[in-house]
Amino acid sequence: MSTRALLRCGAFGPPLFYAVLLIEGALRPGYDPVYHSGSHLALGGRGWIQIVNFILLGLLLVAFAVGVRRVLDSRWIALFIGLVGFGLIVSGVFVMDPMQGYPPGAPAGIPAETSVSHLLHDLGALPVFLGLPAACVAAAVRFPGGWRLYSVATAVASSALFIWYGQVFTADLPYAGLVQRVLVGVNWLWLTLLAVDLLRDRARRPADSAPSR
Repeated sequence: MSTRALLRCGAFGPPLFYAVLLIEGALRPGYDPVYHSGSHLALGGRGWIQIVNFILLGLLLVAFAVGVRRVLDSRWIALFIGLVGFGLIVSGVFVMDPMQGYPPGAPAGIPAETSVSHLLHDLGALPVFLGLPAACVAAAVRFPGGWRLYSVATAVASSALFIWYGQVFTADLPYAGLVQRVLVGVNWLWLTLLAVDLLRDRARRPADSAPSR
């Protein structure tokens, strides 16, 4: 693939994922987007839509990481973005257990014991939610000016929201899904804007010029 095509994967993948998350969350019977997590959407008869959503974005971000490596010649930013993609693929392949009343008929609350699939799903989430702030820190070291400030702010916000989400999910609070959506939105916005910025930067430079960052 061309470098521009790889970068476009990062520009279009996160917004597409988020759109599917919001639309499915609004239309799915028995699903409460303020309470339930995005991973709940991988359950039930239409769960394949969210499973594909996870895996597709994971593949697109792995491709985007290759493009970032080419443009920035930065192994760390690319590595951490690639880890986010890998974690999404794992989270798509292994689904969480039915719980918190979803799908309809599932037991309320969070069970004391979970399946191997649920455990692997949770493990897949770690590189997603830890890799993104790590990529932001690597970008803050590499980039000057506004991108440095934005990357630091995103790393702080993402880490704080991830900790908060873990607390409200474990406590089974009714707004846990909303916190997760804010967390995902903050993370995906940074990835999208990075891809757009790199695409614009390449459009301003001759094809054979050296990376500008």
